[in-house]
Amino acid sequence: MATQQPATRPANPRFSSGPCAKPPTFELSKLADAPLGRSHRAAVGKAKLKDAIEGTRKVLGIPADYKIGIVPASDTGAMEMAMWSLLGQRKVEMVAWESFGAGWVTDVVKQLKIDAEIKTADYGQIVDLASIDFNNDVVFTWNGTTSGVRVPDGDFIPADRDGLTICDATSAAFAMDLPWDKLDVTTFSWQKVLGGEAAHGVIVLSPRAVARLESYTPAWPLPKIFRLTKGGKLIEGIFTGATINTPSMLAVEDYLFALDWARSIGGLKGMIARADANAQAVFDFCDANDWITNLAEDDATRSNTSVCLKFTDTRIQDGAAFAKAVAKRLEAENIALDIGAYRDAPAGLRIWCGGTVETSDIQAMLPWLAWAFEAEIAAQA
Repeated sequence: MATQQPATRPANPRFSSGPCAKPPTFELSKLADAPLGRSHRAAVGKAKLKDAIEGTRKVLGIPADYKIGIVPASDTGAMEMAMWSLLGQRKVEMVAWESFGAGWVTDVVKQLKIDAEIKTADYGQIVDLASIDFNNDVVFTWNGTTSGVRVPDGDFIPADRDGLTICDATSAAFAMDLPWDKLDVTTFSWQKVLGGEAAHGVIVLSPRAVARLESYTPAWPLPKIFRLTKGGKLIEGIFTGATINTPSMLAVEDYLFALDWARSIGGLKGMIARADANAQAVFDFCDANDWITNLAEDDATRSNTSVCLKFTDTRIQDGAAFAKAVAKRLEAENIALDIGAYRDAPAGLRIWCGGTVETSDIQAMLPWLAWAFEAEIAAQA
C-alpha cells in the first residue's frame, strides 16, 4: 500500500468546527475601523451594532417584523435565554440527535424541571420528524454540529402550529436555507459559518415569540442576562443595538467584515453553494474509498457544514485511538487542524465545510487523509 505524501498542500489547513476558518480575504488590518476604547453606547458603537443586526437580516432574508438581538455567551447563551424566558407556558417536546441537543434536554428537564416529552436518536440518525406534535413548544437543532445530521427541510413543521419552535441553528445559519415562517426562535453564533470571533450569540424572534414573551411570565426567577422583557413589554433596545452586556467592538467589526464578504460572494445563495461544494468533495471522497463513510446514515440528512466521518476498515483495532492518530498525523504535517470528532461523538473525524473554507483546500487535504490512513494502518500492522 502506497504511503508517499501528496505533492499539493492546502493553503489554509483550518478545518475546525468552531471557531471556524476566517473568510479567505481576512486580514487584521481590515478591522482598523473598530471603535476600540469607546463605549458601545456611544453613537459610533450603536451604529456598528445596528449595522450588524440589519446586515444579518439582509443576508439571511429575515422578515422585517422579526426581532434580531446580539446577546452574550455565544449560541449557548442565546438558547438558554430563549428556553428560560419562553418555556413552561405549555407542554414541551425536546428533540435531540447529538450532544448539543442533548444538552438542551438536560437543561430543560433538570434545571427548569419541566416535564417534557423527549425524542432522541443515536448519532448518525434523526428522530421521526413526523411524530412531533407542534401543538407543543418544540426545541431542536437544525444541524447537529457534533453528528453531522441535519433536518432535510422545514416541511415537517406546520404553518398553523399552536406551539413555538425554538431552533438552535448555530452551524446552519449562513449555510442552509432556513424557513423563517416555520421558526419562532432561532439562535446561532457568528463564530461558525461566518468565521467570526467567539463569545457573541444572535437570537431571532418571530412575532409569535414576542407575543409569548409579553403575555407569559415563567414561574422561575430569571437572571438579568436572560431577561428580554421589562414590565411585560419586550426590551426593544436589545434588538436595535443596546446589548444586555458590553460587547466586544472588535468582534462586532470582525462580524461586519464577514457580512461584507458574504455579500461579495453572492450572499446566502453564494454561501450555501460554497458549503455544498465543499461537502460534496468530501462525500465523493467517501464514495471512492471503502474505508471511510459519512456518519449520517441517510443522504438527505447529511450536513454541508460539520461533515462527520467514521472509519469502516475491519483492520482497525481501536477506533478511537486510530482516529486520533490519523488526526495527529495531519496536524503534524500542517494539513488539517482540529478535525477530530467531538468528544461525546463516535470515534472519527469532523471536517468543517462551511463557506469560509475554499473547496481547493478541501480537495488538497483529502489525498493527505488517504495518506494518513494508509500510514496508520501500516504502523498498526
